Amino acid sequence: MSLQIIPRLAAVALLFFPLLACAEAVTEDKYKQGQHYSVLATPVKTRNSKKVEVVEVFWYGCSHCYSFEPVLQRWHEQQADDVDFWQSPAIWRDHMVVHARAFYAAQQLKKKHPGLHQAIFDAMNVDRNPLIDEAAVAELFAKHGVDAEEFGKAYNSFAATSGVRLADARTRNYKVSGTPELIVNGKYRVSARMAGSQQGMLDVVDFLVNKERAALAN
Repeated sequence: MSLQIIPRLAAVALLFFPLLACAEAVTEDKYKQGQHYSVLATPVKTRNSKKVEVVEVFWYGCSHCYSFEPVLQRWHEQQADDVDFWQSPAIWRDHMVVHARAFYAAQQLKKKHPGLHQAIFDAMNVDRNPLIDEAAVAELFAKHGVDAEEFGKAYNSFAATSGVRLADARTRNYKVSGTPELIVNGKYRVSARMAGSQQGMLDVVDFLVNKERAALAN
């Protein structure tokens, strides 16, 4: 290489590297605290400290949650193994306890009856069935092949009771104000209102997941 070319390359590098730094700054500032997401005043312990946790707080009776469900599940399927995604039913009214119990019962039965989670969503949003009590949930589950005995065991199990209690505590600890909302690593709360749309929520979550992933690597 000619010695005359080296100074020219150095000059190009000096012009190029500031542009790179600027691009990184734009990426870093793309989503801002208080504008696109909020930070919980008190972090909530995650269930696996070695992974980046993403929790959706949802309600079966929420039409926004219903439309978000397939989008969210596609997003979930694309995540790396270091992302721990799961769902937590929102509870702030008495009738939501019924729906939370239905969620935990469906989880217990999903190996044998995998369609129950979606069936509850469909019942409340398509069929306009409010599922106001245990009998209504039992009737719905029966339509999907769950007999009365296995339903009763799942719906009234210790696991369902414990799940409801913990979901209630999470709803309060996450300071959830509506559904759906996504909580990243027990630190950040993301809503469609702040992110601008449901896809915007996932874009902000991806940003925060990468932020937490980098922190875990250090």
